[in-house]
Amino acid sequence: MTLEEKIFSDYKDALKARDSLKSSILSLLRADILKSAVDKNKSKLDEAEVIVAIKKQIKQHQDSIEQFQKGARLELAEKEAKELEIIKTYLPAQLGESELVVIVNEAVAVVGAQGMKDMGKVMKEVLEKVGSAADGKLVSELVRKKLGLA
Repeated sequence: MTLEEKIFSDYKDALKARDSLKSSILSLLRADILKSAVDKNKSKLDEAEVIVAIKKQIKQHQDSIEQFQKGARLELAEKEAKELEIIKTYLPAQLGESELVVIVNEAVAVVGAQGMKDMGKVMKEVLEKVGSAADGKLVSELVRKKLGLA
């Protein structure tokens, strides 16, 4: 079963179970996936494209949580956080920070990075290795930290 099929199946199950929170968030994710497929003139997306759609939803939820917290709307931030946890279950297992530090260090050595001017090269090298198994924001922070000290 592909990731897209799993999301669609879980959406149907949530509807049957009358789980309004899960069904509503999966409905949005499902719509996002279908829209991407239509935009690309495909009947189905491949796994990488589905992961891109999931990451887009995650970023939107993280931004919403941040905005709600700034606006002291904690009940809405809490709802968004619950939805975010549901969405994150569809991402492949993410690498931990310690594993990413090792990969960043290797990439800096491979590229021969001398400072912040080489950040793009290092990011490219790291993201090629980790693919969708790491958060780009975390990778960026780790690369900045490493190159700032180098």
